Amino acid sequence: MVRHTPNDSFPTSTSQLQFETEEVLAKHLPPADSTVKPALQRNSHLKFLVRLLTQGFPTRYVAQDASQPWLVYWILQAFSIMQVGMDPGNKRRAIDRILACQHPDGGFGGGPSHEAHLLPTYAAVCSLAIAGSPGENGGWDQIDRKKMYEFFMSLKQADGSFTVSRLGEVDVRGIYCLLAVATLLNLLTPELVDGTAAFIASCQTYEGGFACASFPFYTSESQTPSTLLSSPRPPLGEAHGGYTFCAVASWVLLQPFSSLQSQPASINTRNLLRWLVQMQGLDIELGGFRGRTNKLVDGCYAWWVGGCFSLLDGLDEIAERGPELQEPVHDEKAEDGAEDGNDWVDEDVDSDPWNTDALQEYVLYAAQHPAGGLRDKPPKSADAYHTLYCLSGLSAAQHKMKPESGHKKALEALWESNSDISFGLEGENEKKVLDDEIKKEVYTRALSWAEDLSKKRVIVGGEQNRLNATHPLFNLTVTHTDGVMAYFYGQPAPPSRARRTDQK
Repeated sequence: MVRHTPNDSFPTSTSQLQFETEEVLAKHLPPADSTVKPALQRNSHLKFLVRLLTQGFPTRYVAQDASQPWLVYWILQAFSIMQVGMDPGNKRRAIDRILACQHPDGGFGGGPSHEAHLLPTYAAVCSLAIAGSPGENGGWDQIDRKKMYEFFMSLKQADGSFTVSRLGEVDVRGIYCLLAVATLLNLLTPELVDGTAAFIASCQTYEGGFACASFPFYTSESQTPSTLLSSPRPPLGEAHGGYTFCAVASWVLLQPFSSLQSQPASINTRNLLRWLVQMQGLDIELGGFRGRTNKLVDGCYAWWVGGCFSLLDGLDEIAERGPELQEPVHDEKAEDGAEDGNDWVDEDVDSDPWNTDALQEYVLYAAQHPAGGLRDKPPKSADAYHTLYCLSGLSAAQHKMKPESGHKKALEALWESNSDISFGLEGENEKKVLDDEIKKEVYTRALSWAEDLSKKRVIVGGEQNRLNATHPLFNLTVTHTDGVMAYFYGQPAPPSRARRTDQK
């Protein structure tokens, strides 16, 4: 019998809503004696997305008129994850729509003639990575990288953070969007990221997750010039799944610059892992993820929280002391001399700290809408946003993606030095240009991610439910990430990733 979350004999409106949600979710569980496997309704979801792409969005999407690049990206990436190609005509329409949102002073806005903003800039560049190509009208060469870099620098703050737009607010989601775009388009410089890692670290809360921003403190105004204090820098708000994904992905993207940071910083990976694990729901919640403590499970956090577990493998400190993150295994039949069995390790045990099968069941049983598309949870409607992030989370649960040292070495062997990083920053700005070795490290780290097949995960419902793997740092398929980065870094096509089935 599946038990409800206890309310400690002190019911509240929150605990009542939790109970009602669990009742609804429980109805989507199959009977205990059922032999029917859950199926991903690809055709229904495809029809849902095609309607949005070809016929336009319904009236209820009018509130997202300033998010047009996002609407395009959610559809295109959902197609990619479901292994669906696009015809040239729809690719052309997508490229034209995205380029119409490019601001003359750099970056992309939420629509034509809209102010440039970091969030739609990320969605626009990712959409072009999927649908675009080099050459005239291909989209890639029409990105004004020089003005985009100037736009990025115009948003930089003294504490290493960035505002999301000119005169906008500071938000770690915007920082992630900036770093992801700068990495994809070969725009990273030490000047751009100076102090950013310290800001990211300051957003980690006592729970282990990350808030949207932090409060900077400076020395007294009587001191000229005033300087930023390393502490206190209290987080602004509570830990949140979306902020946490963006903060951790940003932290991974900044790893090549760790030795160049003016303010050394670190994050508490143990608390982070604990918080991520605690966000997964109970059996009665079908193993979905919630975005904050004591909140309801929501399908989109399948990616925002579930996608974070792969990111942990991209941290140097995790790679160096990964065993410390594993709880010791207690073996009741330990041999004499092995205290408590803590020295016993079974190499065949799946080391994932989260329940990947349960998350797949949540998406397949609860997040799929009968009419097509995916949703937060029943009885809510499907939408483009939840369709993508439920599929992305399902992909993250099916595929264990991690940096692969062999592939990184192969990329390093093929590396060709070039000065394309300058994108117009010649002369007095030459010092801003990345050292070739750091640029190579940025490139090879970003493209070193591959599926680890040494511990195969179960595809719940069978192979017919398998999706394409998505890159943990960008939420683009590996193919699209390879293509766009190889072009903008002036490198040969990356080698195919070796299947690591023989590794123990």
